[in-house]
Amino acid sequence: MSIGTKIAWDDTVLPFQLDVPDMRGRVARLDGVLDGILKQHDYPEVVEALVAEMALLTALIGQTVSLRWKLSLQVQSKGAVRMIATDYYAPQKEGETAKIRAYASFDRDRLTEAAPFDQVGEGYFAIMIDQGEGTQPYQGITPLAGGSLSACAEAYFAQSEQLPTRFSLSFGKSTEPGVGEHWRAGGIMLQHMPKASPFAASGEGSGEILTASDLVDGEEGENWNRVNILLDTVDDLELIGPVVAPTDLLVRLFHEEQPRVYDAQQVQFGCTCSEDRVRQSLSIYSAQDIATMTTDEGTVTADCQFCGAHYVLDPTTVGFEAESSDGA
Repeated sequence: MSIGTKIAWDDTVLPFQLDVPDMRGRVARLDGVLDGILKQHDYPEVVEALVAEMALLTALIGQTVSLRWKLSLQVQSKGAVRMIATDYYAPQKEGETAKIRAYASFDRDRLTEAAPFDQVGEGYFAIMIDQGEGTQPYQGITPLAGGSLSACAEAYFAQSEQLPTRFSLSFGKSTEPGVGEHWRAGGIMLQHMPKASPFAASGEGSGEILTASDLVDGEEGENWNRVNILLDTVDDLELIGPVVAPTDLLVRLFHEEQPRVYDAQQVQFGCTCSEDRVRQSLSIYSAQDIATMTTDEGTVTADCQFCGAHYVLDPTTVGFEAESSDGA
């Protein structure tokens, strides 16, 4: 695709509400975020596409969580792409920027020319919410099915949260004058909210996998079907191109529903790794375990899967025995 230069709406999530009972959504556009994520790795294009889709879902879903919370999405599969993991770190304060990071684990020799979702096999899609120290993290899972990661996310919300949810996403490489080829993504998320707050449901549901149409009927079902038909008229360039601003797009799609927008949330690539966190992760190992990790140069090394940061540590200063000695 060929589109114009970076615009003000890049790397933002715009929440909105429709003048239809309990109907809300978000519009997201990612550019620099994807560049920050993907330039850390040498992924094949089919893997980059999956990571781009997962990052876009993370931005759209993450905007819902409260300040200082962490939202994580994860795919675990038996396919060529074994895992995709993303984290969304909500702002510490109102008006600050949220941070997103992501990475994938895959078997290069097993990748095929098939569509991106065909690279994942049997497995599950998970959403986890961490509200901070002293709280019990929440997790819900759903099987990998439906032909796309967005379909998995829709199934998750129907099954685990009983929230009718719909995603319309577009992502791909863009070519701009004077700028190297890079990934862009844009999408819309719609939800029919219950009277209770989001993510309030506990448990994972049971039996067959639910869909949005199983959760609404009568007038609510008619409203949900109508806005989904309108959403189906969106095209790729409207989602990721520079010509139509998200506010104008919402008016074009839902003008009869009188969309109301709220403050946009800025997002950026960001990683929370640090030497202290590496030391903490190594604190479960004994001196004997640490010895097996020590290189020929006499150091213990660790690499961050998300950002590629490389840490070199003195083996005598890590592990639980070293910590016990320091605290003695």
